[in-house]
This record gives sequence, structure tokens and C-alpha cells, in this order.
Amino acid sequence: MTLADHTHARWGAGDQIGAANLMTPECRLAALALVRAGTVYSMGREISAASPYMAPAQTPFVLTTAATWRNSIKRRRAMGAENDAGSNLERIEMNVHTGTHIDALGHFSIGEELYGGRIAADFVSDTGLIDIGIEQCPPIITRGVCLDLSGLDGGPFLEPGRAIGPDDLARAADTAGVAFRPGDVACLHTGWGRHYVTDNERYVTGEPGIDEAAARWLTARDVVAVGADSMAVEVIPNPQHPKIMMPVHQHCLVEAGVYLIENLFMDELVRDGVHEFCFILLPTPFKGATGSPAQPIAMV
Repeated sequence: MTLADHTHARWGAGDQIGAANLMTPECRLAALALVRAGTVYSMGREISAASPYMAPAQTPFVLTTAATWRNSIKRRRAMGAENDAGSNLERIEMNVHTGTHIDALGHFSIGEELYGGRIAADFVSDTGLIDIGIEQCPPIITRGVCLDLSGLDGGPFLEPGRAIGPDDLARAADTAGVAFRPGDVACLHTGWGRHYVTDNERYVTGEPGIDEAAARWLTARDVVAVGADSMAVEVIPNPQHPKIMMPVHQHCLVEAGVYLIENLFMDELVRDGVHEFCFILLPTPFKGATGSPAQPIAMV
């Protein structure tokens, strides 16, 4: 297996967790110290067959009951059970980039190159990523910072193609009275999440989001992850360079090793004026997967 000559080796050759290296024990303790009231905000969306999805996914979520309670009672009776022990089981088929989820570092490439200079042909197989799969992402327990950007244009939400730049982020942070610190998770509220499930076609056709300059502004501040209330975090379509697609994914995941968290629910945080909190997200360690569904929470 080969690595590209221009390996991004901030944390050494072969590193598999990227910016998660920034989450030190001191960082976690400082985040836990933000919890005073014990209030929990769920930042995850419900996943169902009604969840929105983008191509190339063919269907977001299929749940099939594999064993009904009646059949299980019969089987256990046949095995000698004297009690009626019924159980319910299911089989789930889904794209892991459905609902609220976190992208693994191996989700995107720049040409043939993955995070850390890995060559995709050597590290991507028919049964998953050889490394930098989501199982490598550690539990994320750190300070979360929520910036409300929804009213930048005077309305309740931003429109598709509305690029959020570094200046927008800086002003929103100043308004909220917060500054990013190494190890933070940036949570960006655009208001676009109001269309999740309520108007899926509109939700996935385009979205407001950060441009590449804003992404670089955030990664320069050593954030661990960037999340938003949209399908892709980044602006779609790209108003400045319409033929450049998904540059934020390429920069964050491949170049900076910064995770992306999509389809966040932040309405309650914004309603209550919560700008900093203890952020907790535990990826499901699907070996070789390019992402994981999650239910992140904010605790204050």
C-alpha cells in the first residue's frame, strides 16, 4: 500500500483519527465542567423511510421484521420453554449517511488521495475501507459551539446557494460572545433544517452552507468537527465556482482530518440562546464504514 508524496502528516504517518487528536483529557474535562443544570438537548433527527436522501443512495432506510413474537414463542416452546417468551427482531438496510450522521475521514478523496496521503485504490475495498473507517473515530466528548446564522439575510432561514464566509462566522461568534478553542465542535444553524422531512425535495435540491474559505477559517482554529442543519454542511450550489463540487468535504476530511456532522437539529439550542455546551457524539463502530448514524447531545 502506498502513500502520496504530499502526505498530510500533522499527527504522523499512518494516523487514523485526524483532528480527534485535539481532544485531550483536559479538553474533555473543560467540556464536562460546562454542565451546570443537567439539561440535555437532543441534536439528532429521527431516521425512517421518510428521511431525505441524496443520490447515489437508492433508499435511505428499510426496516423488515425478521421474527415476530408469535413465531418466537412457538420456537421456544418447541425447545422446551414453559413460558411464552416472545421477542421482536428486525433487519435494517440503510445508507449510513442518512439522518443525523458523522462522516468518516475515508468518506471523500481528492482524486485518488484519501486522508493521510492514502491511495484510494489500495485502501477502499468492496467490503469497506481498509482503515480510516468510522470505527477509528473515538467518542467525541468536547466543547460544542453553536452559531445561529439563520437570520443573516433578514429572514428565518438562509436560502440554497447562500455561501457563509469567514466574516459571517466571525460576526456570529462575536454576537454570541464565544471564541473557538482547539478541540471544539462547530455547530452551524442556518434554519434550513425546517425542511427536513417536511419538504424533502426542497431540502436536498440545494442548501446554504459554508464555503471553502469558511471551512479553512474553522480548521485553522483547530476544531475537531463541523456540523450543520443540512445534508452536506457546505453551500450547494457553489455560487463562486459552480463547477467545483464538494470542496469543503475535500478540505475538511482529506486535508485537515476534520469530521463533518450532517442533519443536526439545533432549533431548541437556538431558541434557548445556548451558544456553548458539552457536546457528546458516539459513532457506531461499523468496521470499514464511511460514516455512522448518531444522536449527538448538548448538555448544559
